[in-house]
Amino acid sequence: MLNINKTAEGSKLTIALEGRLDTTTAPDLEKEVKENLDGVTELVFDMKDLEYISSAGLRVLLSAQKVMNKAGKMTVTNVSDSINEIFEVTGFSDILSIA
Repeated sequence: MLNINKTAEGSKLTIALEGRLDTTTAPDLEKEVKENLDGVTELVFDMKDLEYISSAGLRVLLSAQKVMNKAGKMTVTNVSDSINEIFEVTGFSDILSIA
């Protein structure tokens, strides 16, 4: 189960994730990201309440990063130690801007 909470402030969009980002829930996040990126120059993923991320979830983040490379910037915040470890093992810590 994944809860996706969006907060828009002008051209900044914050997406707070709560639960598990896996094969079942990744399409939901992908849909939300695609539908809400028009006019966004700053995208923030808040992972304070994210418990787990799978390769499907990583793919959604990578796809969002590619879009934001052209449109502005993307930051991933409040990453737990376990998720940060996944980012490091997969090399995503080099691709994503983690604050």
